[in-house]
Amino acid sequence: MKHTTVGVDIAKNVIQLHWVDLDTGEIVNKPVKRAVFLEHFANRAPCRIGMEACSGAQHWARRLIEMGHEVKLMPAKFVKAFNTGNKNDAADARAIWMATQMPSKAVAVKTEAQQAVLALHRMRQQLVKFRTMQINSLRGLLTEYGEVMAQGRAALDKAIPSVLQRLVDRLPAILINTLREQWNGLTALDKQIAEIERRLQTWMKEDKACNAIAAIPGVGLLTATAAVATMGDPKSFRSGREFAAWLGLVPGQTGSGGKIKLLGISKRGDTYLRTLLIHGARSVLFHTKEPTEWIEQMKKRRPLNVVMVALANKMARIIWAVLAHARPYTKDHVSLKSA
Repeated sequence: MKHTTVGVDIAKNVIQLHWVDLDTGEIVNKPVKRAVFLEHFANRAPCRIGMEACSGAQHWARRLIEMGHEVKLMPAKFVKAFNTGNKNDAADARAIWMATQMPSKAVAVKTEAQQAVLALHRMRQQLVKFRTMQINSLRGLLTEYGEVMAQGRAALDKAIPSVLQRLVDRLPAILINTLREQWNGLTALDKQIAEIERRLQTWMKEDKACNAIAAIPGVGLLTATAAVATMGDPKSFRSGREFAAWLGLVPGQTGSGGKIKLLGISKRGDTYLRTLLIHGARSVLFHTKEPTEWIEQMKKRRPLNVVMVALANKMARIIWAVLAHARPYTKDHVSLKSA
C-alpha cells in the first residue's frame, strides 16, 4: 500500500500541512492549530510525514510514530533548496513535502532519554562558552587600566588578586568589587559544569553502548555520551563510512564535465559531535605513548591537521562498527571486508 506523503511546517501555534490526495489528485495546503495537530493525524491512515529537524520536531516525531506513521526529519539546509518562491508557511510546507520524497539521509528520531543527554551537553556547552566570555571580558576590562595578563584561566587566577590590589587605590570601589564578584562567579560556573559532567558520568556507567565505545582511544565521557545519543539507531547507517560522511568528516566535492576536485571536509551534520571527535583525535596524536603504524605513516605523508581529521574519521567508523555489530573494541582488530 502506498502511503500519502505529508509535508509539515511546524511552528509555535499554527502548523501548516501540504499533501496531494492519492485518489483525486487534489493539492491540499491547510493550516492546523497546535492543539488539534495530533488529533488530525490520529484520524488518518498511516502516512509518511516529513518535517524540518528544528525546535519541537523530535517531540512531534515521537508522538506521530506512536500512532503508526512514518516520520522523516530533514536538515533545514536540505529543505531550503526546494523553496523557489516567496517564504511563507504554505511555501515552506510545499518545500518540505517535495524534500521528503527525495533520497537523503534522515535525522535520527531520538528517544526522550537520548534527548535528555543531549540537553545536558547543550547546557554544559553554554556554560563553558559563558565562562570563556567572562574570562576574556575580565582580561579586556583590566587591559584598559594597563594590566595585561596572559591567556588562560590559570593565568587569570594567578594574576588577578595582585592586579586588583594594585588598582584598589586608583579605581572606584564599586568597580573593584564588581570585578572581584565576576572573578568569583567563575568558580560557581566551574561547579555547575562539574555537576553536569558528574551526571553524564552516572548515565554512562549505566549505558552499555557508552561503555563499549569509551574503550576507543580518543573517546572520553563527552564524546561517548554525545555519540550514542546523536546517532540513535546505528543500524540506520549502512556503514561506518556513511556515518563519518553524515558527520561531515569527508572531503567536499566540486567539479563539472567529469572532472572532480576534492575540497576540505564538508562540515555537514552535527557540529558538536564532529568537534569532539577532532579534539579526541588531537589528544591521541599528541599524548599517545604507542602510536599505531597507520598514524606514523600518515604523519610522514600528510600535514598534521589532515592526519587529525583522518583519525577523527577513523574514530567515527570504529564507533559505528562497535555499536552496530555489538562487539567490544579491540586494538588489533582486522576487518574481514577489507581483507
